Parts: sequence; structure tokens; C-alpha cells
Amino acid sequence: MNFSEIEELRPYNDSEVNAALNRITRNPIFKKVLDFLFPIEKHQEITDAVNQCKSAVEFQKKFMYHAVRSVTSKTSSGLSWTDVTKLRPDVPYLFIGNHRDIVLDSAILQTVLVDYNIPTTEITFGSNLMTLPIVVDIGKSNRMFKVVRGSNPKELLKNSRILSEYIQYTLTEKKVSIWIAQRNGRTKDGNDRTDVGLVKMLNMSGKDDIVSNLKLLNIVPYAISYEFEPCCAEKINELYISRYKKYEKKPGEDMASVVKGIMQPKGRIHLSFNEPLVLNEDLISSEQNKNEVIRIITQAIDNQIYKNFRLFPNNYIAYDILTGKNKYSEQYSVKEKSVFMKYKQDTLSNLQGNLNELSEIFFQLYANPVLNLESSLESRIYQKPDHFKV
Repeated sequence: MNFSEIEELRPYNDSEVNAALNRITRNPIFKKVLDFLFPIEKHQEITDAVNQCKSAVEFQKKFMYHAVRSVTSKTSSGLSWTDVTKLRPDVPYLFIGNHRDIVLDSAILQTVLVDYNIPTTEITFGSNLMTLPIVVDIGKSNRMFKVVRGSNPKELLKNSRILSEYIQYTLTEKKVSIWIAQRNGRTKDGNDRTDVGLVKMLNMSGKDDIVSNLKLLNIVPYAISYEFEPCCAEKINELYISRYKKYEKKPGEDMASVVKGIMQPKGRIHLSFNEPLVLNEDLISSEQNKNEVIRIITQAIDNQIYKNFRLFPNNYIAYDILTGKNKYSEQYSVKEKSVFMKYKQDTLSNLQGNLNELSEIFFQLYANPVLNLESSLESRIYQKPDHFKV
């Protein structure tokens, strides 16, 4: 591969980390981060520890681990996960996950890996977020590498090739795991569907057929579930506006979503892991063409994510309201439904637009994981029932 092409893409080398961390701790924003995460009597101790870190992994374990656990303890009702012991510490994996929160999806994964003495991963980092020097320093010191957004078709093809080569190089040569989302941008409507372009991109750097190329990557689909959707109101607002015109992001909107996603209450959080994706003749036959193989692999990733997504009472309540049924009434209590409806009212109270449409989008966001599990990979186009009312 052309190493000059990945120079801007890559995270910091360990030799660059300490200088970056010292820049971070001198920035006034770092003090605000400490104020939210830790007691004031711990600030100097934490600052000194960060300043002494000599590698990205050390920074992840000595600061990021405790920062993320502080966030989950302050803003969630508990973090749980499935058994991780099926993963081997000596094997690099490509973790492909659903994407609900800009920062926490991958950050929470890292803390669970640390708990099981499994090496942490490099992490994709959208170029749209690299707006402030301190953000770049924190990201690249945290083993994050840049994914270029917003390119024209020619640049998109080139950037996809470079990204594919970097991912393959990191996994097969550096022997370091990677986290990547199943699609560009967060899921706004609750449909955790893998972009076929992701699978095509991963295959671009391969030297053999697509199945052989992807086997080298040790793909591990995993699902993260939040009882209360991060940035729920913002997602609903974007989808509502998009019904009538192209949605245009405001300056600083992405960073505002990062902060809100971290700070707002999330209820319970759950991670579910799978063993590496099995690509064999039970899934793919030699008679299928390349596009059909890509579609099957994409659906196989989706199927594991649907299966492993932890459904909370909110998901079942939304499904029953949206469909006008009581199919899952045993999965929630009257009190849980009352709490969810109050949460809906509060979420929509500051949004402008038709309340009936906003409510429909809200319920779809929470109901779609149930619909996806039921449909078992079949495409489902939701039709609004006649009985739907606010």
C-alpha cells in the first residue's frame, strides 16, 4: 500500500502521543471535561497521569476507560454485556456495530474489552468531527483514524480504496483490531441496516474473491442497545424535516450531538457480541455473482445485529402502539408504558411540526428493532395504519 496516502488518515504513533496529551491537558476544555467526569480532588492526579502516558493504549486504559465508566455511571441505569470470552486476545477482529451514539458506541466497547484483557481497537473517526485541535488530539491519541466524509464520486472512490487498504493493513499486518459502524452516520429511525457500500469498500483492497478477502478480516458483528435513544429529539427533528426538504446541518451540530449524547440520561445500556462471521457454503454458493454475495453478507451482518439487539420495554410498547396490537403486552407494565409516554411527550415538546407525524417517527425509532427481528432480514416498508392517532 501507499503509506503516504494514509499519513493523514492514521492515528498518532506512540511517539506522538505524549506531546498531544500535554496539549490536551493545557486546553481549558479539558478542565470542563474533568468537572463533569470526576470529583475535583481527583483532577490533578488524573491530569498528571494523562501527561505521563507514553502510548495510545496506556491513554485508553488510564484515562478513557475511567472516563467512559464515569459517563455510564452518571447517565445510565447500568451497563451489561454478553459473554466476551468467545473472543481470543491474540486475534485481531473487525468489529462491525450498529451506530446509535457518535462517541459512546465504540467507547463502551473498549471498556468491555479492557475488562476481559482483550486488546482495544482502532476506531473510525468521521472527518466532520475533526473541527477543533483538541478533538483531533483526543481522537488520534485514542487510536482513532479518519474517515473522509462529503466527497464527490471520484474522491469517494479514491478515499474508499485508501480506507480499505488501511483497514486490511491494520488487521493483517499490524495485527490490531478495528471498530467501524455498519453505515455512515448514526441510525436515525431505529433501522440498524448495514450499508452494502461498507462491504464493497472492505473488499476493495483484497487480492482474491470477496469471500476469501473478507475471511481475512475476522468480522464480528455486535449490537449496542440504549433504553432511551441518545439525541432522540434531534434524530426525530432531522427525519421530520427530511420529509419535506433536504436537511442541512447547522455549524457545530455534530459536536453538539457528541456532548448531548454523552451527558443525557440513557437508561440501561447493553452490548451483545457474536463469534466471527462464518462465510462458507452454507451461506454462499459458487454460483452466485459478486453483487448477490455482497447482498448476502450484508444481510448476514444485519441478521446477527437484529438477533443480538437487546429489546427493552420501550421497544415493545412502541411496537404495540404503532401496530395497534397488544402482541407484546406481557413484556411491559402499565407503569413502564406511562413512563415511556411521558418521555415521548417531553421529547416532542420542543419540536415544531405536525404532532401526529412527529409521534409516528418517534414510535418507529423504538419499534423498528422489533420489526426487524420479526422480519428476519426481509425488507419491510412500514405503512401507516388508519387507526394511528396521537
